[in-house]
Amino acid sequence: MTTGAIPPKLLHLAWPVVLGNLLQTVYNLADMFWVGRVSSEAVAAVSLMFPLSWMFVSTAMGITAATIALVSQYVGAGDDRTADRVVAQTILLTLAVSAALAAIGLAFRRPLLRLIGAQEQVFAEALSYIEVIFLALPLTFLFFAFRSSLQGAGDTKTAMWLVLVSAGINVVLDPFLILGWGPAPAMGTRGAAIATFVARGLATAAGIAILLDGRFGVRLRPGDLAPDLDLQRRLIAVGYPATIDGWARSFAAVAMAGFVARFGAAPTAAYGIGVRLMSVTWAVSGAVGDATATGVGQNLGARTPDRAAAVARTATAATMAIIFAVAAVLVAFPAAAMRVFVADADVIAEGVRFLRIMAPFWALFAGVMVIQGALRGAGNTKAAMALSFLSRWVFRVPVALVLAFAWTITIPGLGITVGALDWGADGIWWAFSFGMAASFVVAVAWFRLGTWREGVIEGAADEEDRTSPEDRTTTGSDTEFLDD
Repeated sequence: MTTGAIPPKLLHLAWPVVLGNLLQTVYNLADMFWVGRVSSEAVAAVSLMFPLSWMFVSTAMGITAATIALVSQYVGAGDDRTADRVVAQTILLTLAVSAALAAIGLAFRRPLLRLIGAQEQVFAEALSYIEVIFLALPLTFLFFAFRSSLQGAGDTKTAMWLVLVSAGINVVLDPFLILGWGPAPAMGTRGAAIATFVARGLATAAGIAILLDGRFGVRLRPGDLAPDLDLQRRLIAVGYPATIDGWARSFAAVAMAGFVARFGAAPTAAYGIGVRLMSVTWAVSGAVGDATATGVGQNLGARTPDRAAAVARTATAATMAIIFAVAAVLVAFPAAAMRVFVADADVIAEGVRFLRIMAPFWALFAGVMVIQGALRGAGNTKAAMALSFLSRWVFRVPVALVLAFAWTITIPGLGITVGALDWGADGIWWAFSFGMAASFVVAVAWFRLGTWREGVIEGAADEEDRTSPEDRTTTGSDTEFLDD
């Protein structure tokens, strides 16, 4: 990334991650497609559960971001043996954390569902779904550990192929388990969760076998599975900003899903379908952000900050153009897009409003995600985290409270009454759009300040002073899943 034409090199870095992310969204789209053949309540239930389950998975994001950083540094420094130990400690840490989160989720599953507003039949469908998803958490964490280990060693393609196989298994199993095709009984939302559980389990088993084999850059050695508190402390120290970032995004997603649930099953189902359509754009933008992080990091290490800025500008402009084209198609044919997933007229009508209000702004948010990748590549992970907080907890959630609901507050002593606009679900869609636009303005302004150009080598050296500057600057390139 330090010489030659920028666009083809960005494409070379990004396409395996783009394809892997798009395949990952097949899990969610397949579930939504087949659950839509059950009932609107089932669609609403899966829609509510997506942000809740993602809230728990956000912890895995932090661990795996740290794994990518440490493995890539040790491999770059020629210390493959320590890289292998990082892989083993990642396995231990992900197993311990995921088991604890699964136990907490199962113990408090009913209060959690009530907290986010699930009611009556939606509550029953959501409960059937989330119980199995919580059981699948250790499998999900282990697959993230496998993928991040290989990415740290420079292999982005092996995990992509496993995601392809896993997504294919999920797609095949869904109609049998959800609708009762063949000998299997119709299990509705529980069937969707079981299909995901089986697909993730097989992918995880294959991933662990590949790590044990050791021919793909790193090796999982059983003897390294004894706890190494120093390495685990480093994994936590490096990964906590990404974890906090993931929590902030997940809690915001849960909050917004809870807001939508107050308006009934139709808006909730439309929201779930719309978010899954939008997740395709997130998959592309997040992958390009990862490639941008690599380009920015390498060029800062090579002392060519102007080229680093050019990488970020090229990636941002290209990604925004692609997402704008996709969004334009959905704005032109919103009802057709919704009918792919559901036949309910009320859900389709709500989904049409969702897409017409929000889709025109998707390109702006795609730009934010690429800029966040550039900041992470520069080592400025706190700025990337701050952008996530701003876009969701300043520009989205409070705006939704003002636009969507009916309430008034009188300020004592001043005689001033402040009220909400009571736009209903449309107010929530407009809050999303406002957040995308406002965060894009802030992200561009922040990047143009140029503070990310300074201090990256010194910051990286604190984490691993044995690694060369060229190797250290690539460690922010693979923060996979942070913006999926």
